[in-house]
This record gives sequence, C-alpha cells and structure tokens, in this order.
Amino acid sequence: MTNILRNLDWIFIITTIAKACFVWGLALFFMTLNITLDRKISSFMQDRVGPNRAHILGIRLFGFILNLADGVKLFFKEDITPSFVNKFYYLASPFIIMTIALMGLAVIPIADTLTISNISIPMQVLDLNVGFLFILAITSLSVYSLVLGGFGSNSKFPLFSAMRASAQMISYEIAMGLSLVGLVMVFSTFQLGELTSRQGHLLFGIIPKWGIVVQPLGFVLFCIASLAELNRVPFDLPEGESEIIGFHTEYSAMKYGLFFMAEYANIFVAGCIISTLFLGGWQIPWLPTDTLKANSAVVLQAASALAIIGALFAAFRLHVFYKKRRYKWSDMRDYEGIFLYGALGLTVLAGLGAIIAGYIVPFNDIAAALVALVLQVSIFIFKAFIICFIIVWIRWSLPRLRYDQLMRLGWKIMLPIGIANVLITGVALLLFR
Repeated sequence: MTNILRNLDWIFIITTIAKACFVWGLALFFMTLNITLDRKISSFMQDRVGPNRAHILGIRLFGFILNLADGVKLFFKEDITPSFVNKFYYLASPFIIMTIALMGLAVIPIADTLTISNISIPMQVLDLNVGFLFILAITSLSVYSLVLGGFGSNSKFPLFSAMRASAQMISYEIAMGLSLVGLVMVFSTFQLGELTSRQGHLLFGIIPKWGIVVQPLGFVLFCIASLAELNRVPFDLPEGESEIIGFHTEYSAMKYGLFFMAEYANIFVAGCIISTLFLGGWQIPWLPTDTLKANSAVVLQAASALAIIGALFAAFRLHVFYKKRRYKWSDMRDYEGIFLYGALGLTVLAGLGAIIAGYIVPFNDIAAALVALVLQVSIFIFKAFIICFIIVWIRWSLPRLRYDQLMRLGWKIMLPIGIANVLITGVALLLFR
C-alpha cells in the first residue's frame, strides 16, 4: 500500500482537482449571472422595472440578491412528491440533468498548457483524444433526464412535454453532428486542445484560422442546434406555457430548482463549447502563447491600460446616471453606486500598479507563464460571456416556433444544409490543399 501511494502522481491529482473545482465554480457563477442577465435584459427590452427591488436587509447587489432569495425560497419550500409518481425515475431526473450540465466542461481547454520548469499541466480537466465525441455524447444524454422526468411523473402533460423534447433533440443533434464534421475535416483532429492550438494559425498570414472563419455555415448550424438543445426560445416547445405544461410540472422545491439551475448552467456550457470550436477558445488573435511569454511585460501593460480605460468609461457612465438623479442618496440601491465607484477605483489603481511593475519587476519564466495563463483564461471567459449574452438576448427578441415549423427547420432545412456543408468542405480541401 505504501509503494502504491508513493507511485501516485500527486501533482496530477492535485492539479486535476483544482481545475475541476475552478471550472465547476465558474459554471455556478455564470449560472447566477445568466439568471440575472435574463431578468435584466427582459426588463430593458420590455421597458419595465427589473430585478432591483428585492433586498435582504436593504442590500440588493444590483439585482443579484434576487438569485440568493430564490435559492433560499426553493431550499426551504415544502418538498412535495405526488403519490402516483414512479419514485426512482422521478427522483433521478433532476440529478441527471445537473450532472450532465457540469460534465460537458470536463474536456474544454480554458488555456494553453502551463509549463513551469519540467512540469506541464494541461488546462483542461480531461485531455481526451475524442473530445468532439465526448461533447456530442454528453449533450445527447440530457434527453434522458427530460424523458425520465416526464415518464416518472406519471402524468400525461409532462409526458407529452418530454416526448416533444426528445423528438426535438434527436432532430437537431443530427444537424449539430454534421456541423462539426467540417471542423474535423479542416483541422484533422478530435482532440479539443489540439484543435484550439491549430486555430491560432493564420490564413494568408493575416486572418486567424478560427472555426467561424473556415466553417461559417457550420457555425450558424451549430448555434441554432445549440439553442434547440437548450430548449431556449425560439425552440422552447417542451415548456411552451401557452400550449403545453412542462416536463417538470410535478416537481417542487429543490428538485425543480435543479432543473432551473441546469438550464442556466447549460447556457454557459454552450458558450464554452461554441467559443472552443468556432471562436479560437483561449487564443488571443495574433498573440500565440510564445509571443505572450516573450513579451509578457508589454502585454500585461497593454491589458492593464485597457482595463483602466474601461473602468474610467464605466465611472463616467455611472456619474452621468447619478447626475441625472441629482445624487439623491435616498435608497440603499443608490448607495450601492458608491461601492461600484470603489471597485472601479481599485481597478484603475491595480492597472496602474501593473503598468509600473512592467517597468520595474523583472519577469522570469514562471511569471511570464502565469501572465499568459491569466490572459488566456480571461479571453476565454470573455468569449463565453458574449455567447451567453447573445443566447439570453435571443430569448426576448424572437417568437416561439410552432411544432411543425420546428420539425421542418430541423429535418428539411438544417439537415440538407449540413450535408451540403460537408460536401463543400470536402471539395474545397481537395482544391486548395
């Protein structure tokens, strides 16, 4: 037993646990952020008051406190299990959907491999050779949760909803798979880390070889299929309140809360997957990892300057907002602006400190590697956030499709376009290689 413990690669174990905790913590943070975005964007587009009135002891946190209130409410709400349900399937469904939502992040690379001395740490929890197939397999498993939830409820309307969801997911998974075939043909790899690295190459020495550049049609198909997989508008037929009751009708308290949380966590997962496959992942345009490390001080100063400019612009907008209100500090919601001013001020000071450090502090290999890591993780998170924002924005911009329109789009439009995209990609590779 002692020899086994000595032979264990403790660095691998510790770094894997740390990466898993970071990625899953990031997913849970974005889950709350996406909920707040959903409420804020809907209130903005409908010209009404958003989630800025709920408070705990006068603290609103710009609307984020409503998420905490919802969590507390669901946690302490009476948990009712109807007597007619099939308890095994009924109870398994919410745990399956939340587990699957977090498993999809295991193969996503959030940065280039971190190399310190002779130690190389891949910046993904699982560096699989079949990362593409793992993503497709995991996303397809989510349909089991919906079917089990509807079937286990032993109620006809949840079952109808679950059948709708399964038919919808099967229809759009085919188009999703076809949209990725072109990427495999272009980059000749199933490994997501290698695919992201190859997206750092330049076409004609100018344009980054991102997936959206070499496969624009595949990008559009994958984004549409992702919306359908997420059951988001305009593909939210399984939960269309005006015509059917959702598959989670018989659920209450935290069992329903897990469905709710998984939906918004899946938005972040979709953002990470789209960013990795089509937007270069952690790649910073025209700045490969070696360039970042070799010019770490200059890059850090440039990033700090951008942060300072952004903080000053945000402070100016905040000043204009409160100036219109003539700085009447009459409500706790107003006083939160003071804390925001403080955060922006600290951002400016930190940026100035980083700029000065670039001139004074000598950057060794470890510091250069850490600077490159932080910048790559930051750009990856920024890309995922943009995708999340667009997904939420679409919900309040487009109407829901009819079920026949949804099926027609999946089978008669997206499927032929996906096949045509594969054929066009094959012809282009034969001609230009």
